Amino acid sequence: MPKRTDRASRSRNARHRARHRFEHWYADNQVYFITARCRDRYPAFAAEQAKAVFWGRFDFYCAEVGFTPWVTSLLDNHYHTLIYVRHGQHLKRFIQRLHGSVAKLVNDQLPARRENFWSDAQGKSYFDGCIRDEKQCRLAYRYTLTQSVRHGLTTDWRTYPHTRVNVELEPGVRRAHELRAFMEGVPYRRYERKDPHR
Repeated sequence: MPKRTDRASRSRNARHRARHRFEHWYADNQVYFITARCRDRYPAFAAEQAKAVFWGRFDFYCAEVGFTPWVTSLLDNHYHTLIYVRHGQHLKRFIQRLHGSVAKLVNDQLPARRENFWSDAQGKSYFDGCIRDEKQCRLAYRYTLTQSVRHGLTTDWRTYPHTRVNVELEPGVRRAHELRAFMEGVPYRRYERKDPHR
């Protein structure tokens, strides 16, 4: 049985300058990779109080919509999460409420308010991607898990307090296969093998 999937884009035109236009997919029973960064890479989460705001709102809205985060890393100006979404129609509301409340509450702590707290110059405030298969899942999990190491904050992610593991990788992958929670059959160009003869 196919997944129920809705799509949303900022434009009705599917293509722009011969390229497929960016869109969000809202799929039921799906593992997602989600990431967002503060505009201009501003370190809005440098203070521990700001990080506490993010975690409080993140946990609250995950519980409210029934999402299960697997692994999440929060740095000074961005976050990544690998998360299981049971009902895709809740994803847009989750992002709107998380980002709206975090922007308001963190702005209250900053020396000067940041307009367009999350949005980039093109108006995108986050990226979400449906995880296609086990390989992509493992890569996204490790990428999220090791953010603190990649950014030079520590040599071992286990010592960084703002990387949180809620679901270990192996049980998560097994459960995702049982639930058919990957977007199987939809190719993801980054992980396709390049044809050397092209």
